[in-house]
Amino acid sequence: MIDNDFNIEDFTLRIRQLINKTKQLKADNADLSLVVKTKDEEISKLKEIISEQESKYNTLMTAKILDITDMDIDNAKKRVNGLIRTVNQCVTLLSENQGK
Repeated sequence: MIDNDFNIEDFTLRIRQLINKTKQLKADNADLSLVVKTKDEEISKLKEIISEQESKYNTLMTAKILDITDMDIDNAKKRVNGLIRTVNQCVTLLSENQGK
């Protein structure tokens, strides 16, 4: 009978230990679930920020390309105007030489 009582007490102790361990694991699981949820929200916010930054970057690159194009157009206009002046000078010189 003593062996049976000891086994029952040992079994009861082990069951209580398992119940306590289960409670602790459930609490740990709840804590970890909260951490995962928080991290998921943080990841979602960071993805939104990345998307916004990519949009701003693309806009900036488009503006930069347009700015370079405008600069090229201005340079081309200056070169054409310079060539026109040179041609006008040549025409003037030829006209003066033909008149002599």
